[in-house]
Amino acid sequence: MSGQERLPLTLATDGSNMGPMVTKVKKIGIAGCGTIGRRVASELDAGSIPGATLVALNSRNIQRAKEFASTLSNPVPVLTLHEMAQAVDLVVEAAPGAAMNDIATATLSAGKDLMALSGGALLERDDLFDMAERNGAKVYVPSGAIAGLDGVASACAGEIDSITMITRKPPGGLKGAPGVEGMDLDAVTEPTVVYEGPVQEACRLFPANVNVSAALSMAGIGADKTTIRIYADPTVTHNTHEIVVKGEFGRLSVGIENVPTASNPRTGVLSALSVVAALKRITSGTRVGT
Repeated sequence: MSGQERLPLTLATDGSNMGPMVTKVKKIGIAGCGTIGRRVASELDAGSIPGATLVALNSRNIQRAKEFASTLSNPVPVLTLHEMAQAVDLVVEAAPGAAMNDIATATLSAGKDLMALSGGALLERDDLFDMAERNGAKVYVPSGAIAGLDGVASACAGEIDSITMITRKPPGGLKGAPGVEGMDLDAVTEPTVVYEGPVQEACRLFPANVNVSAALSMAGIGADKTTIRIYADPTVTHNTHEIVVKGEFGRLSVGIENVPTASNPRTGVLSALSVVAALKRITSGTRVGT
């Protein structure tokens, strides 16, 4: 995915370019029954997203998915990816990034829309965007744990000098990432830069930590031109992100401090809420913002 020049075709961030207004009820499937998948499924089950209904779940852990499905007011079947693609209008990908290829291929090859949270796994995957275009499908990338992508997209309609994201995470939140291999994070006693460079490489080195930077790069100038600085910071208790954009329009700065979910401290509450908001926007007859 090369960035802003491709955006109007198949990808939407922060609700932008979300296609024609839809009045029929959209049938939604969710691939992944972790923290985000369960929250989105529960919101759909409760009727919190007018114009959308949950019809299927998918997960690598079939038994856990079935147990969760049984707790819903309106239980839905747990299907294979290909079965789900045939049954729905849109699949929400809420799984580890390693599962993106299978989920996206099954969904887009069937001509169904995809909402992808693992944005980093979409970088350099023009083949998936080509598949979506060939089959009349759309790819939506919600803003996740950051804000301001509508402003970024607006700014990038003009000349841009730079886009930078500064991310700070408690050291423990970075454990297991290839980018900190060999580093004793327990010994970090002050804010320490563990990576600074293009988003493209950051998503490879920190695949479970900086998907939000992929969304930023897609809304803006691309993953090779967007810079991210990542801190292991023992002075913070929440994941924090600051976006700074400079260009002919002026300067834009957006900061956010994310409250972690109780069930998974690595996932912020806002990530699931951004999916709910994106689904509401797709099914609504009203558009607000860029």
